[in-house]
Amino acid sequence: MDILIWSGAALSLLGLGGLIYCIIRVNRARRAGLEDAALRDAVRQVMPINLGSLFASVLGLMMVILGIFLG
Repeated sequence: MDILIWSGAALSLLGLGGLIYCIIRVNRARRAGLEDAALRDAVRQVMPINLGSLFASVLGLMMVILGIFLG
């Protein structure tokens, strides 16, 4: 079960890295002083990465909890 715990932790960290990337990218777009339509477009481009990262993080945490319960 150690493999399940450590792979879940790695997947969760990967998802966290993706979330941090999304935060940085949107923050840069906000600081660039873009107009409303351009800012919405930038956020729209980041949204799939954000959702995928959130899913990976949740899945990783579920793997960790499952590994702890089974171990």
